[in-house]
This record gives sequence, structure tokens and C-alpha cells, in this order.
Amino acid sequence: MKITFYGQNSLYIETEGKKLLVDPFISPNEATKGIVDIDTLEVDYILVTHAHQDHVYDVEAIAKRTNAVIVSNAEIASYYADKGFETHPMNHGGSWNFDFGSLKYVIALHSSTFPDGKSGGLPGGFVLVSGGKTVYIAGDTSLTMDMKLIPMFFKLDLAILPIGDNFTMGLDEAVVAAEFVDCNKVLGCHYDTFGYIEIDHDKAKETFSQKGKELILLNIGESIDL
Repeated sequence: MKITFYGQNSLYIETEGKKLLVDPFISPNEATKGIVDIDTLEVDYILVTHAHQDHVYDVEAIAKRTNAVIVSNAEIASYYADKGFETHPMNHGGSWNFDFGSLKYVIALHSSTFPDGKSGGLPGGFVLVSGGKTVYIAGDTSLTMDMKLIPMFFKLDLAILPIGDNFTMGLDEAVVAAEFVDCNKVLGCHYDTFGYIEIDHDKAKETFSQKGKELILLNIGESIDL
């Protein structure tokens, strides 16, 4: 499994011959200019954690060009299905076996409204099992006790957690989240895109290191292999 970071919460996951794109907010992000071009991305599935603009901005443009299947909660899936896109609806606690592996839609504590004011239902995250690896994609969330349920059913190879504070967990809570999900390898997201969520990278890594955990902060366009 190869995971490439496209800024904010945007992740490009290549696994089992399929290409998944998570929360595409790429074209408005100045930091992606010259690095990522949404018009050339090959995408089979678009995973959407919630409806905020910084997670859905490029969904329609990419889905229209690639015919990618949009996977999200029932409200978000219905929103895009009404526009003619192919979708797969899920809801909290539910799992489904896809041709790349399985997804479970899990709880996130946040808000979720589309830019046009329509409801995006309740936000969530995903547990992805594919290619012999298991990854928790938390989406935007605070620290929640529900995270403790995840290691009861999954042994994680990687947790992808928001660390930028203000709108989501900050560093101290994200470390606890990593403990709750019993994962020592963390990929940080939802940081540095704009002023409210800028972080000190050295401090962030040290905060996790002091607890015996590795925090990975990728440059935009940089990848890791699991």
C-alpha cells in the first residue's frame, strides 16, 4: 500500500491495483500548485469523511472525469447521487467488502455541512483493510472514547490523525488518540494549510516521540509505503 499526501486531509492511496482518493481539497490549496494536478489523477474511489469545503472541494470535478465511486455516509452519498454520480452509502459501524479490500465507517466528533448549506449528516472516519495492511483514517475529529473500540477489532499498521488543533485535536490529544487505537505509527494531517492550524513540526514530532510513537509529517506529494 502506497499513501501519498496532497495537503490538508487529501490522501492518495494505491492498493490492490486500485486508486483511492480521500477528502480531495487540492485545487484551492496554493501549496499544491505545480505538484498535484487533479486533471491527471487516476481515481477509482473517492472517500469522503464529511462535507466541509476543505474536504469536498474537488470531489465533483474528479468524479465527473474519472467516474470514481464516491464512498461516504448516507447523506453525503445521496447528495452526490442526486447529481448523477455513482456512490456507495455507509453509516457508522457498517463495513463493506470492495474490490480493493474492506472499509468500516467509524465515528468522528466534528460538524458536517456542505458549502451550499445542505446537511452532510454525521461526520466519520474509515478503517481500511487492504493488501495485508490496516489503516485508520480518522477524518476531522476531537479525541473520543469511541476510538478505544478500534483495536478491539483491528490491529492497525498506521493511524492517520488530525493534529492542527483549533478545528480538531491538537498534538497532546492526538498522542492519546494513538494510544487509544493502539498504534505507534501516525501520519499527521489537517495542519499548516492556513493560519489557524499551523504547527511547529519539531515540537510535534517530539511530542509523539516522548510517548514512544512515530509522527510522520509528509511534504505535499511525498509518499510512504506500508
